[in-house]
Amino acid sequence: MILIYKHIVPKGYSSITLFPFVFLKSADLKQKETLLNHEKIHLRQQLELLVIPFFFIYIIEFSIRFIQYKNWDLAYRNISFEQEAYCNEHDNSYLKHRTFWRFLKYLRSNAK
Repeated sequence: MILIYKHIVPKGYSSITLFPFVFLKSADLKQKETLLNHEKIHLRQQLELLVIPFFFIYIIEFSIRFIQYKNWDLAYRNISFEQEAYCNEHDNSYLKHRTFWRFLKYLRSNAK
């Protein structure tokens, strides 16, 4: 379910996914297919990890990446969940053929 609620979306970002909701900063973002596909990938990731473990792993991995890169944006973009979503956000059929726990492929990816 897509909701418009700018106060829950962190500064500098346009959306956030908290299963089962996708929060957008503004209504015009509903037209951005790539953004919505990115967030749908996060919904799938959260669902397959039963939601709470997803956020636990996300925070742990972000912390490790932040120590590794000493840069907020670089750490964020190198989280395996984000890597998967960014790499496949332009493929609207990705979720139809995505394998279970596909984010693991991106766990050891190099910095971009």
